[in-house]
Amino acid sequence: MKLADLSELVLLAAVWGASFLFLRWGAPAFGPMTLAGLRVLGAALFLLPILAHRQGLAELRQVWRPMLGLGLLTSAIPFVLFSYAALSITAGLSSILNATTPLWGALVAFLWLSQRLDAMRVLGLIVGFGGVVFLAWDQASFKPGGSGWAILACLAATLSYGLSASFTKRYMGGVSAMTQAAGSQLAAAVWLLPFALWFWPAATPEPRAWVSVVGLALLCSGLAYILYFRLLQRVGPTNALAVTFLIPVFALLWGGLFLGESLSLHMLAGCAIVLLGTALAVGLIKRAVRSAAAPAR
Repeated sequence: MKLADLSELVLLAAVWGASFLFLRWGAPAFGPMTLAGLRVLGAALFLLPILAHRQGLAELRQVWRPMLGLGLLTSAIPFVLFSYAALSITAGLSSILNATTPLWGALVAFLWLSQRLDAMRVLGLIVGFGGVVFLAWDQASFKPGGSGWAILACLAATLSYGLSASFTKRYMGGVSAMTQAAGSQLAAAVWLLPFALWFWPAATPEPRAWVSVVGLALLCSGLAYILYFRLLQRVGPTNALAVTFLIPVFALLWGGLFLGESLSLHMLAGCAIVLLGTALAVGLIKRAVRSAAAPAR
């Protein structure tokens, strides 16, 4: 991987890691529905002019029906659920649970697209989800004010991400990356705006909450999508997937710096288990072993 690509990968992880900070700032003021709705609306308004400049609106009109499904799975559902989770659990824990996305992706691809799972990937699924159980074991309380529903919301959000990956492969083949990015945000806005207006907060949100909306829309959705899809084209999906491992690092950093969140040994161990399972499930460890064993030329 070139230094420029590696720099963009780290920048992407830093931006996506910051999304959990912005959620913690914005969700209490706007509520999950309104915050998610404003996020996708802002991202759509940012990305659509870029798509128009690239002559992509005609392609978007051709795939508007499946785009509604993509927007629902890749943005509308997970953004609401992560916003809800931000009301009661830390940015660090949310980001670690977000790292289970590739695990769900592998499982959904096996069940939906019949993609083969070898023994190493099955072990990865077991280890990864075991890490989630380890993380949630002493934290998941379903009593009023407990974190149990928030943890389940994060896992449901990552399941939605996993479904969106297989949905994209099944129904969005040949559609340009920029069309998918802009179209999915527009579709998500169509789904969420009625609820965003219905649940609009009675009290005017403070400036910091509006900063979080701008950050989520322009940085964590608009700019992040451009960086991500550019990395996919330059370094391929396997290398781009490395961002999954870096996001919790930055989310924990931002949470510690700006929210005063602490990192316990239990959370650190759970994070390591989840990331190990993810690396096994997506085949990164197997590929690394093969590369190391290959004779030099």
